[in-house]
Amino acid sequence: MQQIDVQGPVGRLEALLEGDPGARFAAVVCHPHPRFGGTLHNHATYRLAKAVRTAGGASLRFNYRGVGRSAGAYDGGRGEVEDTRAALAWLRASRPDVPLLACGFSFGAWMAARAGHADPAVRGLLLAGLALRAADRDLVRDGADVRAIAKPLAVIQAAGDAFGAPAEVRAALADSAGPRRLATVPGATHLFTEALPALQREAEAALAWLLAEVGAA
Repeated sequence: MQQIDVQGPVGRLEALLEGDPGARFAAVVCHPHPRFGGTLHNHATYRLAKAVRTAGGASLRFNYRGVGRSAGAYDGGRGEVEDTRAALAWLRASRPDVPLLACGFSFGAWMAARAGHADPAVRGLLLAGLALRAADRDLVRDGADVRAIAKPLAVIQAAGDAFGAPAEVRAALADSAGPRRLATVPGATHLFTEALPALQREAEAALAWLLAEVGAA
């Protein structure tokens, strides 16, 4: 594990880089909402990053602006998308010869989707806890944005997710522009705290699917 600083749009982004130098792919893993206690140490975020490493990849987790040692202040999702782009660019420069994925949980899933959709270096996306609605009013959550992503995209949803039931997410993904995979974790609610090992297993399966889709299996 390496504690590093990524240069973000408004200054330092505190980050953790984990994985072997010879990892076969690399992934940025984005944490949940900063205004509701989200950090790079969130349990679900940690499990996604661990799944990346178990699948043979290198993971980069980072704190959004205003969280931990990261500079700046919360920016309603706008600046956080830019932070995600900075993290993706850093990891791309660090691991230029392997496929790059964008991953995230809850708020971080939307940040990964928005930054990864527009980044030509990103080959695929893994989103967990895709909240179609939430308590915050400053972030538009439109399923059309996810449907429009042409890249392979895997989603992991808790069976009891109050912010987006699996059936709702399945409907939101219908007629997507690119390949889609949806998995459900039984017995879990949005934070996955009841079934974190199951979340990790599903993430490993999702990563195997993504890597096959992008030709990196």
